[in-house]
Amino acid sequence: MAGSTEAKPQAEAKPEAEGDPKPEGLDKEELAQAADASAPHARVIHEVVRQEGEVELKRSVGALVWSGLAAGLSMGFSLLSMSFLHAGLPDKPWRHLVESPGYSVGFVITILGRQQLFTESTLTSLLPFLVLRDRKTLLALLRTWGVVLAANLVGTSAFAAVISPNGIFPDAVHQAMVGFGTEILEGEFGPKMLRAVFAGWLIALMVWLLPSARSARLFVIMLLTYVVALGTLPHIIAGSVEAAFAVFSGHASVRDYLVDFLAPTLVGNTIGGVALAALLNYAPLAPEFRGPQKDDEKNE
Repeated sequence: MAGSTEAKPQAEAKPEAEGDPKPEGLDKEELAQAADASAPHARVIHEVVRQEGEVELKRSVGALVWSGLAAGLSMGFSLLSMSFLHAGLPDKPWRHLVESPGYSVGFVITILGRQQLFTESTLTSLLPFLVLRDRKTLLALLRTWGVVLAANLVGTSAFAAVISPNGIFPDAVHQAMVGFGTEILEGEFGPKMLRAVFAGWLIALMVWLLPSARSARLFVIMLLTYVVALGTLPHIIAGSVEAAFAVFSGHASVRDYLVDFLAPTLVGNTIGGVALAALLNYAPLAPEFRGPQKDDEKNE
């Protein structure tokens, strides 16, 4: 009996010696803390974003409309915040550097408030289709994009219409909004579309970064949207408030809004969000997703 009790601990200790090496002095709780502190794998981030996309694709039209409308209205605060800062700063070369953080306000409200924004949907809603690649998911994707974009634009136009009359805000703030509105309509189609590609790329990448940002989510949103504002990169929703304000205040026509702003910005943002952000982040993981599917087909 004594011999058997002595041999048993040796047999139990052997797997630990042959197993994966563990840091000395760390107990199970500390190892769990180390695992929690480590950055999530790219496949985990993909799954988080894909699940968000699945939820978006399953939402009713009514839910998408109300959420998209709320996002469009919320994005109006980017124009207001920038104009408040612009009006309070001296006309110096560095003014654009200091007023640009105001551009982030609308994005912070929209993203942390879980409101439906078109440029986010270009990434999240696309991932389920890239994995499944069936007709049903494609139709749901197109429905989501169309409804969210339309609702966003209606919201931005409504916000711009409300703040466009003279006398609501001080003249300096009103003139700042006029300046932002006319500025976004300037430029030729090609260069503006290319700048919009970078805007769509950055906003879609922001969505990809947020799952691993944890407590730094606010910083990530403000940093990337600050870069968009700093480079005057056209964003289809935030810029729509500015362009629509120019129309409602009498400084531009509807044609200017559609041709000089909406068309190049929509094309560029979509290319940036779909082709660059979604596809480039999905492509490295695609073999991992195809492998299990093929194995399942063989087992069937």
